[in-house]
Amino acid sequence: MNIQNHPVVSREEWLAARKQHLAREKAFTRERDKLSAQRRALPWVKIDKEYHFQGPNGELKLADLFGGRSQLVIYHFMYGKGWDEGCPGCSFLADHIDGANLHLAHHDVAVVVVSHAPYLEFQPFKHRMGWKFDWVSSEGCDFNYDFGVSFRAEDVAAGKATYNYERSDATEEELPGLSVFYRREDGEIFHTYSAYARGLDMLVGAYNYLDLMPKGRNEREIMDWMTYHDRYEEAVPSSCCHGNSR
Repeated sequence: MNIQNHPVVSREEWLAARKQHLAREKAFTRERDKLSAQRRALPWVKIDKEYHFQGPNGELKLADLFGGRSQLVIYHFMYGKGWDEGCPGCSFLADHIDGANLHLAHHDVAVVVVSHAPYLEFQPFKHRMGWKFDWVSSEGCDFNYDFGVSFRAEDVAAGKATYNYERSDATEEELPGLSVFYRREDGEIFHTYSAYARGLDMLVGAYNYLDLMPKGRNEREIMDWMTYHDRYEEAVPSSCCHGNSR
């Protein structure tokens, strides 16, 4: 729709249209609640494999990432070995973590960011961005490969690489994602959910604001307008780092 030629009506006509749309919004909310319930009802997979991570005080196991809580959400942040900066799109999403974590940390949910690069390599970038969330490295273990966000060259060459549950011809060594885990009192850990690509939209609160705006997201390709939050004055938008298909 051309915003310059947008329909303009009386307050009474606007109210009638708004009420009609409200009925659709309420139906969408009910359907979203159903979808969320179906997500929670998905079967789980027990984690039997040993994974190790590097944090500020040395090696950590997957169980350590829970921080005493029973629920863990991991954001798979695109930051490969030798990179000087993290993915701009992942950084846009990461800007939303600390605010939510002020509350999630008190509601039995641990939020941890995991990247494939060595731990010390992304610390300067984290400091530059001013983030407080826990961010650890999965270097040296299969975690990123097993959860579909890092890709071995031989798998890509053989056409065996998959992303978002589909065969992928992506040549990027890292892609973004989210994985959720549950830890029982007996210590058993289960993988309950993972999402990729536009399945991560729900974590980007800024998009919820933009979806309310007259111009909407106002982007030709996903995230083509945004950049690191300390670079907007340079007015050089960053390219997106993951596809715009669900």
